[in-house]
Amino acid sequence: MSNNSKAPIENKSQLIQYFIDGVKKNTNQRIGVEHEKFLFSKNNLKRIDYQQLKQVFEILKDKGWELEYEKDKIIGLRRENQKITTEPGFQYELSGAPFKNIHSVCSENSSHFNELKEIFNYTSVTTSSIAYDPFNKLIDIPKSPKERYKIMTSEMPKGGKLSLDMMYKTAGIQINYDYTSEEDFEKKFKIGNYLTPLTIALFANSPFNENKLSGFLSYRGKVWQETNRGGIMPITFEKVNFEKYIDYAINYPILFLKKNGKYFSSNDQTFKDFLNGNLDFLKGEKPTLEDFENHLGTIFTELRLKQVIEFRSLDTCNFGCICNGPSFFTGLIYGSLDETYEIIKNWKKEEVMEAYLKAPKQGLNTLLHNKKLIDWGKIFLDLSKRGLEKRNELNKSGKNETIYLKHIEEIIINKKTRAEMLIEQFNKTKNLNFLVNHDENFSYSGF
Repeated sequence: MSNNSKAPIENKSQLIQYFIDGVKKNTNQRIGVEHEKFLFSKNNLKRIDYQQLKQVFEILKDKGWELEYEKDKIIGLRRENQKITTEPGFQYELSGAPFKNIHSVCSENSSHFNELKEIFNYTSVTTSSIAYDPFNKLIDIPKSPKERYKIMTSEMPKGGKLSLDMMYKTAGIQINYDYTSEEDFEKKFKIGNYLTPLTIALFANSPFNENKLSGFLSYRGKVWQETNRGGIMPITFEKVNFEKYIDYAINYPILFLKKNGKYFSSNDQTFKDFLNGNLDFLKGEKPTLEDFENHLGTIFTELRLKQVIEFRSLDTCNFGCICNGPSFFTGLIYGSLDETYEIIKNWKKEEVMEAYLKAPKQGLNTLLHNKKLIDWGKIFLDLSKRGLEKRNELNKSGKNETIYLKHIEEIIINKKTRAEMLIEQFNKTKNLNFLVNHDENFSYSGF
């Protein structure tokens, strides 16, 4: 953001300029990946509490990470342009640096996981790379001390019955992409939204709830559909530009505001009210660009726009397959954009939305535009491969980014998602102990 991020916003053109300031040159487009994980106590598989998290953070501090605080509570870590943050139920998130290629994204994640493995070896903490907490009841999950999460816990259930499940029991992968113009943003935004049913199905990795089958392949996907301020934005199916996105975003109620170190709840007043100086508790005060950016981050739709486009529909995955989603979409978004857009541009809103609602349960058997998602998976995997080959970003061994598509290729060849493999294992073992420690034995040699 600019140096004027704390100056009051006087007109809409400043908001449009905020998005224009996010435009990048073709040669400067980057990929940023955010990866959430659950951390559990080894002895009982309960979610870790603040004291255990603090122990993990104190150990990481010795590896060059700098502690970040809210008042007297440790809430995250920072090292150069990497961040570690925690979600409402202490889900652990690595927000990676923006990189030019997937090799670097993957290398960063692997390096960080080696740091975590050491911690798992000599603490009572373990992990499971699954996208919905399969063991614990909502009521039993410890709560983060972050002030804004207290407001969200009170406000979010008002507009979506599974909002608290979203906050406390889900973990995902988010991929951030740059845009080179308003038209380029529209294509990427539409592609990401129209392909959300495929994304949910292809990366399904959350079939359990409270130690049982949930009936869904991506229960996380189902939860996000029943979340306040979630879903696919209706404007997706119209002509989209920065102004239309702004008009939609400012009509959301403000979830919380931070002013002079204090958090406020807005009593359902919208950001538009704030722009007009009509907030009851701020006496004519107008928002800053910093307020606007914070507001954009409280919209929980499947895709959203800041000064990057955030793809948010992927179930989290372990470190062996974390690079698959980013490589798949990078091939489409940065390598085969026009070809991908040509395929999806005439899909109807009704068919996309129907597939979206069915995908968490039906997975790759879901119908979309007269084809099953498994068949669309083959088509878009081929397009992604071609896009990555065209990009020709090579690692030290001279291999391009297609090496990270192996996991997706196997899913499509075997017609079986990660969720379905986990269900098969559960039907044999009749318990979920196998979900723990998978990542601790992981080593990656793909770069």
